[in-house]
Amino acid sequence: MSSRVPLVDYLALEPEPHLVAHECVSCGARYFDRRNGCANCFGTEFHDVDVATTGEVRAFTIVAYAAPGIETPFVAAVVDCEGTSVRANLINVTPDPEHVSLGMKVRLATNSVGTDAAGTEAIGFGFEPISN
Repeated sequence: MSSRVPLVDYLALEPEPHLVAHECVSCGARYFDRRNGCANCFGTEFHDVDVATTGEVRAFTIVAYAAPGIETPFVAAVVDCEGTSVRANLINVTPDPEHVSLGMKVRLATNSVGTDAAGTEAIGFGFEPISN
């Protein structure tokens, strides 16, 4: 049987895919990477919190040029998930200004990044538009 592993540490696949942030106990600042101290208040205690799986596009750019092997164009965005800013690509959307806009409602979506020789599948994430 093949297994699935998240591409990044802050992507939880079970029970349903969601992101997990480290929240500063002192001030509530949230981070996705490992921290020894809070950049906002210098606190040193953190606890894990689940991040909302829906949000709104706050900023985006359509990337036309990338390193060899990276398919372009694609949309890189900042998504506000109920107060937590998430930097991610928009997926399952045509990468042009007619299909992407500021304020667009999106939801977390996962995608397969690849499978190794042992059958282990790497799972990445992005955000896709919520159909109205």
